[in-house]
This record gives sequence, C-alpha cells and structure tokens, in this order.
Amino acid sequence: MIEIKNLTKIYNGKKVLDNASAVIKDGETFSVIGPSGCGKSTFLKCIIRLIKPEAGQILVDGKNIADIENELELARLRKDFGYLFQGGALFDSLTVMENVTFGLKHLSDIPKSEYARIAREKLALVDLKDAENLKPAELSGGMKKRAALARAIATEPKYILYDEPTTGLDPITTEMVQGLIADMAAKLKITSIVVTHDIRLAFNLSSRIAMLFNGNFDITGTPDELRASKNPAVIKFTEEALSSDSGSRKNGHSSPKK
Repeated sequence: MIEIKNLTKIYNGKKVLDNASAVIKDGETFSVIGPSGCGKSTFLKCIIRLIKPEAGQILVDGKNIADIENELELARLRKDFGYLFQGGALFDSLTVMENVTFGLKHLSDIPKSEYARIAREKLALVDLKDAENLKPAELSGGMKKRAALARAIATEPKYILYDEPTTGLDPITTEMVQGLIADMAAKLKITSIVVTHDIRLAFNLSSRIAMLFNGNFDITGTPDELRASKNPAVIKFTEEALSSDSGSRKNGHSSPKK
C-alpha cells in the first residue's frame, strides 16, 4: 500500500502539490485525472523519488521514502516500481530486446543467463514476440508503448506507474493500451497508478479515481461516484475532456496504427 500524506512540491514559487493526500490500496488501479500542467506527472515522480518534495510523507509499505537521500537505498526502493513514461522513453540505439533487459541489468540481481527468457516472456505478454530485434524507429506509436510496458514489467514490480499512457494514440490503439493495463493488473497482480487527462480511460479502467485540483485530491471516488458527482470542478473537467475527445474523433484521428 502507498500512503501519501500532506505532500507539497513547489516550482518557481508555485505549489504544484499543496498538502496532497491519498491512499493507494494493494491490487487496485488508481487513476489521477486533471488538466495538463496540474501536477499529475509531478505526483508520479515524487512517488518514485525522481524528484524530492518540499514537505509531506510518501509511505511505501509503511516506509517513508520522502526523506531518503542515499542513492543506493533509493535504487533498492525503485526495484518495486515499474514506470511507463509518457513518450515511452525507449533508448533509440538499442533493440527492443535490449531495451527490455535494460532494467534487469541495472535494477535487479537476476543472473544474465535469464535476461533473454524474461524479456521474451514479457514481450509475449504485450504481443510483441516478433519485434525483439527491431529498433524503436521501426515501431509504430502503439508498439513503442507496448515495448516500454514490457520493459516496465520485466523486473516484476509490485507497483507500476503510468504517465499519460494513451497520449498521442488513435482510438483503436488507445483501447489496446487500456486492455494491456487491465491485463497487467489482473495477470501480474500489480498495483497500478495511472495519471491521465483521458476521462474515458479513467472511467473504464479504474478501481478509484482522484481529481487533482488546486494541488490536492479533495475529490476521490469510484468511477460511478465521479460520474454522478455534482462538484462543479468534476463536471467542468469531464465535459471538456469528453468534448475534446469527440472533436479528435470527428477530425479523423481514428485510423489504427499497426
């Protein structure tokens, strides 16, 4: 379980996170919604301690990681996490296989003799078993997301963090990525934290949803509870997000990328 207590992060004098608190239960898919620039990605980076908050606690299985300074201790902590970056963040000079095994080399004690077997197993899970020798430049946007997801789960983390997993994808590929996230949660029993402005994704995928508003999570509930919410901020964000999504579909962003 992850408990966030009074988390504060300041950029250029502005509190992006302002005493934000949340509880992510083991095994659930917890989504954070909100407009671009509201601090969703900052929240994820604090959880994995890519950035350090100014104040507050981040309790991972009861251990407060917010104040850890030792890099070796942080490295040990990160072994429990997988991270799917917004753009995938694959290494262009490496093959898909080499990208997937990168974390095994640097974040695990797994013997080198096991790397290829594990990578092929994870690539099969995301339906990329025939792409192991390709470079990222040879992949479509959807394939890059799948390769990055295979890398994120290669070390069999307890938690996986998704940063805008469907940004820039067409509707068919978005649906595929949504199915993959659900499959990872079900098959691997991973606790998932998804930050997104895609309200449809959040409604379809989540156990619970939290809306980041003015730096904290005052609005949290199940998808059904947020659909029925009378909170003006929730209504405004939902209407604008659905309107924007409908506009994208009408403008022709619906052809699949293989």
